[in-house]
Amino acid sequence: MLEFRDAVDGDLPALLALYAQLEQEPDVSMDLAAARALWERIRDRPDYRIVVAESPSDGIVGAYSLQIVQGLAHAGTPSAIVEDVVVDSRYRRRGIGRKMMENAIAHARVQGCYKLALSSNRRREAAHRFYEALGFERHGYSFAVFLKRD
Repeated sequence: MLEFRDAVDGDLPALLALYAQLEQEPDVSMDLAAARALWERIRDRPDYRIVVAESPSDGIVGAYSLQIVQGLAHAGTPSAIVEDVVVDSRYRRRGIGRKMMENAIAHARVQGCYKLALSSNRRREAAHRFYEALGFERHGYSFAVFLKRD
């Protein structure tokens, strides 16, 4: 049994532990005090959600963030962006990631979004196969200007 809900203040330690599993480089994780300060700003944004996947017996086993983006293009139809998708390494390959993405897609549909987009590091070929198996299509190119490098 897996339940989805919006993250709350008390989830920050578990979220930081999950996000540390995503980091490719050491020493880029956020400490709890910094996370709490940022959380104060994030939780009041109505179009931005951090969603946790919770097992009644094991607690938080995964998370993702979802942002609904309004714009004037596409006749004002919103789009959605999913980021920071992570399943605890102890619980991978159990269908949790699939259920999380199905949950994100369902929420985007309810919000009337015309698409749900995500980006994935080029090296994460297994993740690419996972997203394609869920119906995501390679679409265009993703470009980035990295404004801060540690």
